[in-house]
Amino acid sequence: MDFRIFTDSASDLTPDLINELDVSVLELKTTLTKPDGTVLDGFSLDYPDFYNALRAKCTAVTAAYSVGEVIEAVEPLLSAGIDVLFLAFSSGLSASCNSAKIAAEDLSQKYPDRKFLVLDTLCASLGEGLLVYHTVKYARAGHSIDETYAYAERTRFNLCHWFTVDDLFHLKRGGRVSGATALLGTMLNIRPVLHVDDEGHLINMEKAKGRKNSMRALLEHMKGSAILPEDQTVFICQGDCREDAEELAGWVKESLGVKRVVIGYTGRVIGSHSGPGTLALFFLGNKR
Repeated sequence: MDFRIFTDSASDLTPDLINELDVSVLELKTTLTKPDGTVLDGFSLDYPDFYNALRAKCTAVTAAYSVGEVIEAVEPLLSAGIDVLFLAFSSGLSASCNSAKIAAEDLSQKYPDRKFLVLDTLCASLGEGLLVYHTVKYARAGHSIDETYAYAERTRFNLCHWFTVDDLFHLKRGGRVSGATALLGTMLNIRPVLHVDDEGHLINMEKAKGRKNSMRALLEHMKGSAILPEDQTVFICQGDCREDAEELAGWVKESLGVKRVVIGYTGRVIGSHSGPGTLALFFLGNKR
């Protein structure tokens, strides 16, 4: 590759995947406030402690990276003669992509002979990470930055995201479900099944009775739309519910012949809004 691929921490790529793909990752911010008013940097906590803080009713606030932070990260590469492709967190969920686009406009004027391309992935969490994964593989096959951008641009609409959560409190706080829905759902053991649509928004699609049924719903959606699943690498992310993720991975392998499933944490940015017990399945399908 004669260019560098950037993404951001909303992609939830594991350290092993970041090393495997050799990509640069720009961090969004997460701040936790304890009930007693103590403020913590979310990235100062490891994942189990972060999710335990959410269980203890800490309030989480996330923030996009700034234009200046993008410029600071990318300009050294452009000044060294290296082009950059930035795969950004969905504009339907964050202002991060807009910051990257403004930075690209500024830097393109300063370095007119270099390319700094920003793609709104319309993806989130390891869905964004899976798009980065496939884009890097495509680029390593010898494709140019323009060809790679075009590949990622068309492939993003085949990147399927299916989520469920174990606690409706966090979706209620973020406005994804109403207070009445959250209360009734908790009382009746109802679990929502959500996905990310073609505009990059998180959409509540259906309801399932109980955790196992919501997990099976993720599998059924994959069965209905996956493209050649036996040839795919599938990503699963989990909000401190590793056993559920392992069980879902086993179902995916047994039912669809998938050979490689990568399990990672639902990161601090997404996890702040979806809460502990978040479980998500990501794969390539004929439609989102």
